Formats: sequence, C-alpha cells, structure tokens
Amino acid sequence: MGRAFEYRKARKMKRWGNMARVFTKLGKEITIAAKEGGPDIETNPRLRILVQTAKKENMPKENVERAIKKATSKDYTDYKEMNYEGYGPYGIAIFVETATDNTTRTVANVRSYFNKHGGSLGTTGSLEFLFQHKCVFHIVKQEAMDMESLELELIDYGVDEIEEDENEIILYGDFAENSNIQKYLEEAGYEIASAEFVRIPNDTKEVTPEQREQIEKLIERIEEDEDVQNVFHNMKEGDEEE
Repeated sequence: MGRAFEYRKARKMKRWGNMARVFTKLGKEITIAAKEGGPDIETNPRLRILVQTAKKENMPKENVERAIKKATSKDYTDYKEMNYEGYGPYGIAIFVETATDNTTRTVANVRSYFNKHGGSLGTTGSLEFLFQHKCVFHIVKQEAMDMESLELELIDYGVDEIEEDENEIILYGDFAENSNIQKYLEEAGYEIASAEFVRIPNDTKEVTPEQREQIEKLIERIEEDEDVQNVFHNMKEGDEEE
C-alpha cells in the first residue's frame, strides 16, 4: 500500500457529512467542463466522467442537468480556475484550488484566512513542487479480475499505482496522463464509477495534537469558502484517520 492509499483513506474519512459541499463543487466542475467541451456527454469525455462521479456521490439528477444547462445560459458568468499556495502555522504547506467568477474577491478572502490563522499566502507556483498532481480513477471490480495482470496492462497507459477497495479498483496516474487513461479504460470496456484530480504531498510533516487543531481550523475556514474547490496539505494525518 503506497502513500496514495494512505492519503486517500484520510480524505475519504473527511467526506462523511459534507455532501452539500461535494454537490456544490461537482456542480461547478460540471458547468466548467460543459462550457469548455460542450454539453453532450457523448462527445465530451471530461463531462462524461463528472456525470458518472455525480451519480456515484448520489447527486440529484436535476442538479446535474441544471449545472450543464448553466454553461449554455446567456446569463452564464465564466468561472476561472485559480490556485493559491501558502504556509499555515508550523510550516505546513497548503495548496488551494478555486473556481471563481471574481478573482479579486477570492484572493482577498484566501489571504485573510491565512493571515487570521497564523499563516501566509505565497506566490503562485511556489509550493507546487511539494505535491504530485495525480488523476484517480475508480473502476468497478469485475469477477476474476487479476490485479497483477491489470497493473501490467495499465502501466503502458500511465497508471502508476493500483489498489483494491471493496467493490472497486482504484487507479492512480500522473495528471498529464488523465485523458489517455480514461480513453483506454472506456475502449477496453472497464466501467468507470468516478474520477478526480488530487495533489499528494511528497513528504508529510508531523505535528502535535494542539498544532493540528490550529492548522485544521485554518483548513476548515478555507474549505468553507464557496469559491474553494479543494484544499491539499502536507500535514501527517492523525491516528484517528489512519
């Protein structure tokens, strides 16, 4: 089990009880994908996979349809995808992904969260090297599926880590290989349950329970912002999330 597995398990624990947040985030991603590649899931691979992900997350069908329709509405305001990077208390690196219709508002808000919680916002690109940008595909486990053979089959298409989890197989690959992996999985007849992009820290930092509490207050405050899509950090997960 690699670092990606431990990381994903910790994130999975955090998601419970946060469905409204997940729906808002997915809705924005669906709108952006539909705006960029068109509203037809047959001809838009990114949109196709997001609709699958929404289904897996039990997002109501009308929410999905509304998000797609929004992209073609004359009142549509373009979302801009922006990243912000900074250090929280005790030198913890924090990477924030946003989708916003007002970058001035978003950067001011994000900066104020860092400042109020003992951190500081850095320049764009300053912390990117601390994280690996990965795509993660969840495929439905088929009967008599041999993990070793599957790994050998998929390695040529950019998959670099594979794991089994209940009724799913989870595949990790470099972010740049996302479309190659999706194309191959679809053409080979694998059923993709969902997919996402994550940033996995190269190394994690140990903190005390008191320090963790302070850092988590900052992370939670950032996550509450409606413009924020994802927050990644390099703090080592606590025992309760192992």
